[in-house]
Amino acid sequence: MRAYFGFRPAGPYVVVNIPPGMTASQAARLLKHKEVIAMPVLFRFAAKSSGLDRKLKPGSYRLQKGMRLADLLRALNSGPNNGVRVLIPEGFSAQQVADRLAANGICSAADFLAIVKERRLEGYLFPTTYYLEPGSLADKVVRRMLDEFGRTIEAEFKAQQPPPKMTLHQLLTLASIIEREAVLSQERPMIAAVYMNRLRKRMRLEADPTVQYALGHWKKGLTLKDLRFSSPYNTYINYGLPPGPICSPSLDSFRAALRPAETQAVYFVADTTGGHIFSSTFTEHLEAKKTLWRARRELRRQAKRPNS
Repeated sequence: MRAYFGFRPAGPYVVVNIPPGMTASQAARLLKHKEVIAMPVLFRFAAKSSGLDRKLKPGSYRLQKGMRLADLLRALNSGPNNGVRVLIPEGFSAQQVADRLAANGICSAADFLAIVKERRLEGYLFPTTYYLEPGSLADKVVRRMLDEFGRTIEAEFKAQQPPPKMTLHQLLTLASIIEREAVLSQERPMIAAVYMNRLRKRMRLEADPTVQYALGHWKKGLTLKDLRFSSPYNTYINYGLPPGPICSPSLDSFRAALRPAETQAVYFVADTTGGHIFSSTFTEHLEAKKTLWRARRELRRQAKRPNS
């Protein structure tokens, strides 16, 4: 049967996942792709007229292909109708993602990790809030996360002009290191620039998070023995980027890797406020470390001082 004016006979059900922050225009494209609607412009107009564009609720919706626009608006206004809310934080490793999915009863951690390792998907599991069905097949959950990756990070990569000189995999690897290093969001471009400068100068990256990943867990206070740990991911003993990402980076960290700050800095050291001091020479770096050592010593002294 032919469709007229964007309306079609209702077809089979499909699950449509609306991520947090999705606009009505983005939702229209997604619904068109899922064959729920035929004419996105009608949906956008109806969503704006009804106010739905300002209160689109994220989540997993069970919708019919070609359903009536009125029924669609009613379903979206009612909110998600299935799925468990699962937050995958930025900077999680694949192991941490698998553990969280299993803890929420979504899928087997072992099955999930087997797919990730076989397809080398560390870093490609986009971190966001998902609404997932309990007891799902691991492959289905992986595809869901890869869809989000394509909609966000891959789209950002393809839209970059002029085209990046580094590959998507290389930039994602760099972004994953930035994600684990940055405490203050505004410092991401500076941290990205430091690593880019070190790569250009053929200096080792010497990034602590890569050693932590090689060791198999995130830890503070790396020892000299840790820094000598033999692994292709240890950037204290190997030049260049590690073989792949060490975690799932945020879109902000990926953007920092795409567009690093303009600076000559090649060193940074954590300060006492959660940020970093950046230096262009080793002499400046040593002076910064001495200044911070004195500041930390003074803070410890003040902490031991009796209250007056």
